[in-house]
Amino acid sequence: MVHIVLPFDDIMEFALALLALTPVELEALGWTFADRKRLLDHFLASGKNVQGRKAEDIARIPVELALPQRDVDRLQQFARRELPKAVSNAGVIDRVLNALDRASHRSLQPMSG
Repeated sequence: MVHIVLPFDDIMEFALALLALTPVELEALGWTFADRKRLLDHFLASGKNVQGRKAEDIARIPVELALPQRDVDRLQQFARRELPKAVSNAGVIDRVLNALDRASHRSLQPMSG
């Protein structure tokens, strides 16, 4: 599993962009509806970390996503190709891409021992 940490607001923006994909855009990514649902399930599971928190604090709470490498690869592809069309805040795009890239590079490191 690969672990990605992002502010809750960024995770929600990312999830909304995934949800907004049309069938044509899904096909262009080589994804099925089941692929998108599985990816969205990762985002929904991460939301449990903020339950019970004050509404004004939720936006900045760092939330961890635990994803299989294949889903990180898919999300990187999506983030580079589709996220700029769906999100108006360049900071979100940069934070998401940086988090995915860092997580992907860590997963490629040889294990010591």
